[in-house]
Amino acid sequence: MKYLLVLLVLAVGWHMWRSQRVKRTPPPPPKKGLAKPEPMVHCAHCGVHLPQSDAIRYQGAHYCSQAHLAQAVPPGKS
Repeated sequence: MKYLLVLLVLAVGWHMWRSQRVKRTPPPPPKKGLAKPEPMVHCAHCGVHLPQSDAIRYQGAHYCSQAHLAQAVPPGKS
């Protein structure tokens, strides 16, 4: 019975120490607003979706990389 009482006293003490410790921590910095969503486009070669600002546009089509653009455009036309 006395071990249960000691355990209870330790648990209450730990809880009090923990609650005091949490109160002293500084509040987190305020979160900045989320960025505005960007339109998504798909690569005309492989179909992967990517933000329009990252895409390479050529003659109305979007490509995810220079390699896919080069594969889609015949040599000598650019």
